Amino acid sequence: MDNPHNRLIIVSNRLPYRIEPDEREGFAFTRTVGGLVAGLEPLHAQPGNVWLGWADEPAGLDEAGRARFERALAERSCAPVRLDERDAELYYEGFSNSALWPLFHGFPQHTRFDEEAWEAYVRVNERFRDAVLALARPGDTIWVHDYHLMLLPSLLREALPDASIGFFLHIPFPDYETFRMLPWRRELMRGVLGADLVGFHAYDYVRHFLSSCRRIVGVENESGTLFADGRLAQVDAFPLGIDYVRYRDAARLPAVRRLVAELGEEKGHEGCKLMLSVERLDYSKGIPERLLAFDAFLDRFPEWRGRVVLVLVTVPSRENVASYAALKKQVDELVGLINGKHSTMDWTPVDYYYRSLPFERLIGLYAASDVMLVTPLRDGMNLVCKEYLACHDGGGGALVLSEMAGASYELHEALCVNPFDQEGVVDAMRRALEMPEAEQRRRNAPMQERLARYTSEKWAREFLDAAADVKRRQAGLSAHLLGPTSAGRLLEAFRGARRRALLLDYDGTLMPFSDDPARVAPDARLRALLQQLGAAARTDVAVVSGRDRATLESWLGDLPVDLVAEHGIWFRGRDERTWVLEEPLSDDWKDAVRPVVADFVDRTPGSMLEEKDFSLVWHYRMCSQELAERRVIEIKNALGDGLADRGIALMDGNKVVEVKPRGVDKGHAAHRWFRDPAYGFVLAAGDDRTDEDVFEAAPESAWTVKIGDGPTRARYALKNTGEMRALLEQLAVACAEEDAEGGDGASPGAGRRDVLRAPATVMPRTRALARA
Repeated sequence: MDNPHNRLIIVSNRLPYRIEPDEREGFAFTRTVGGLVAGLEPLHAQPGNVWLGWADEPAGLDEAGRARFERALAERSCAPVRLDERDAELYYEGFSNSALWPLFHGFPQHTRFDEEAWEAYVRVNERFRDAVLALARPGDTIWVHDYHLMLLPSLLREALPDASIGFFLHIPFPDYETFRMLPWRRELMRGVLGADLVGFHAYDYVRHFLSSCRRIVGVENESGTLFADGRLAQVDAFPLGIDYVRYRDAARLPAVRRLVAELGEEKGHEGCKLMLSVERLDYSKGIPERLLAFDAFLDRFPEWRGRVVLVLVTVPSRENVASYAALKKQVDELVGLINGKHSTMDWTPVDYYYRSLPFERLIGLYAASDVMLVTPLRDGMNLVCKEYLACHDGGGGALVLSEMAGASYELHEALCVNPFDQEGVVDAMRRALEMPEAEQRRRNAPMQERLARYTSEKWAREFLDAAADVKRRQAGLSAHLLGPTSAGRLLEAFRGARRRALLLDYDGTLMPFSDDPARVAPDARLRALLQQLGAAARTDVAVVSGRDRATLESWLGDLPVDLVAEHGIWFRGRDERTWVLEEPLSDDWKDAVRPVVADFVDRTPGSMLEEKDFSLVWHYRMCSQELAERRVIEIKNALGDGLADRGIALMDGNKVVEVKPRGVDKGHAAHRWFRDPAYGFVLAAGDDRTDEDVFEAAPESAWTVKIGDGPTRARYALKNTGEMRALLEQLAVACAEEDAEGGDGASPGAGRRDVLRAPATVMPRTRALARA
């Protein structure tokens, strides 16, 4: 298979081999089985690709043995990460499996938050980072897997800012209310957001993750696309498949067919049906609940006694953990209880295996079973149900599947059940056992076609293709970023112009946003910067804002800058003390609109109403994203029909909806500067929808700059307010150098101040031309 991608570095907690002691060599490698290994095996096999993971070097190896061990790993395209024994225990059992696993699966009662374990988790993720950096080359794609390594993407991003980094979580991502319980929630979110592409098995997990992005780290998204630290990233669902052909063909082998016949004879008299349950021992798998449902089934439908056997295969897991030992004891007792209660001389209802089964034996059980029970309480995906269907390719067999498994989103033709609803599970068992083979085939056919098409290999390919697409999109965006080259041209144009105008938005451009709009007063450095730029002989500065005039005057009124308030409704020149209303306006409409907007404030926790001279603003930055999206639609529907007749319009901003006079906007106000031919350099900068009016109105020669992400009419973009402030610092330095040199004689002269004192009756265009 040709690899269209550059070299791939796969990073997971463990390598795809089980390493065991061996008397002759000192160690032996056994390829592990499972969906992840199966999905990545074709990629791992390609020349140059590497799999990096935690490898326990067998004890007792001498120097020559360790060298052989290193060579054996290299021959298998594997790179080991070595961990301190204490760190390994705290990171794996202490944090990954005692904090993240239970919390993410919705079992907070099993969750243990321990500071020492967290610190070990950080150290181990850093150890993985160092191991990756020792391998990585320019052009590599780094694919990080699962909850053990949620800090790794950002650690790698810090060291490799241009690398292609993917992250995939193979367990559920919890809802916000659950995830917020984690003391280190912000660190984990930031860790994952270091990736270019974040993948989950199901869209519900995507939705939960995006909700936490907004609520915990303040990162918004649009259709799964988000900007973290100014870098585009994508979040999406990629349901993991299986190697369908492998399971289908294995079930058709003569040896497996013989095993199927033997299994039928083992279970007693003719006509006895088999229900199969195969799970790793874990409280998330719902094994006790499944046994209790089977017991209730035999009570409710006694006619099935002697006619059905539940084959329960439980694979040992974390036997040294107390909660798992208690679970094992509970399962053992339930099996004994059911068998003691219902058994007859020639029939035992539960056939219990507490061990891992060889592949051929497992395939035989799949193929021999009439019903497959997959009823976890919570599961990221669950591949057992897919393997079962592959072993029944083209045939019957009934699947009872939990709604709480990620696979249920794909396999909706199965008998889907709520595993917490015992009566529902009992009824599904009956329906599955009594289902005609024709209906079984009808249900299975579309699921089997889907699984045969979307295999584990296709899953891996689609993820890598999507990661490459993100990098292409980033490249397209970066072409518009105001980088060193374009910034150099901007500075050169600034220096070469006899007159310059800087039109600057305030919120989101000069100052970052705050949950409380009243708490973003300019800091001392910003005021000093505006003072320096505004006082420069050849430079005019205007702050063009949606803020009310009182706020702007209190914050910036003493600085040598022009002020535009309420998106162009009010203007105040740098040397004036009175505000000019650009055109006659009325606020009579407010009495009719205010109660409607106030009602939405009452119904939307976290929102607020701001009243300006000629506008009403509904702020929803602190609201739930889902609720806010719904309310925005509702408020537009509630107000939309009657506004046009009043000459009023609705305007979307950054987490605001503003009701204001139609035809008055920042673009209209900016014409004051755009129409003035004296300006050889114009810079307009803003961050949201209201600033797009300025960008649209700007002449082609203007330098228009969007702050932040998203589509824009601006020619260039900067990532955040920090970069915008850095650009203004460079312009201020240029102004200081000019002033020190005495300028070029192009002083604006006293006439500029006189014009700005012109009476309010002078039209904006006349006043602007007079300034020239």
